[in-house]
Amino acid sequence: MILVGMLDSPYVRRVAISMKLMGLPFEHQAVSVFRHYDRFRGINPVVKAPSFICDDGTVLMDSTLILDYLEHCVAAGNGLMPPGGEPRKKALRLIGLAMAANEKNVSLVYEKEQRPPEKFHAGWFDRSIGQAHAAFGELEREVARAQPWFGGDRPDAGDVAVAVAWRFGQFYNATEIAAARYPALVAYSARAEALPEFSSTPLD
Repeated sequence: MILVGMLDSPYVRRVAISMKLMGLPFEHQAVSVFRHYDRFRGINPVVKAPSFICDDGTVLMDSTLILDYLEHCVAAGNGLMPPGGEPRKKALRLIGLAMAANEKNVSLVYEKEQRPPEKFHAGWFDRSIGQAHAAFGELEREVARAQPWFGGDRPDAGDVAVAVAWRFGQFYNATEIAAARYPALVAYSARAEALPEFSSTPLD
């Protein structure tokens, strides 16, 4: 199995960390959708990160869909997604909030780094900041109750999504998303990033 994409993408990093937590061996190819566009297009004509090459050569994309596939590749008990009931519903809500935070933080990065200055859209930029704060505000309340993880003694799919989203936002948009507003997320992130599966998969 081959994971294609850069770890500075929260979506690529989410899959990589999840695979390590599930004990799934994989090859990582650090191919950029910007710097290596033609090479990426040769792997996946849509040029979407992450792209994931299955053992039979099938190419999957979108972190949530890739992880849904991988949940069925591990032995019972090794998956990260709660199988049902209230734990699954809670994980789905957390993942949704984390993915929303990722989307808005990516929008901020694109406005700052990809859009020409004369086309900067201040209204869209401010709206994205507000939506990112809304997502992190919800997550701040949730992580304050994690003991120490939403999955109990072991991080689950919700934990990975939330921790990766916070780290990405702080790496790229710390000015817009002030950490001082989110002490529970700061402490939670520190616990997560100290885990070997996270520390061996650095964003930077």
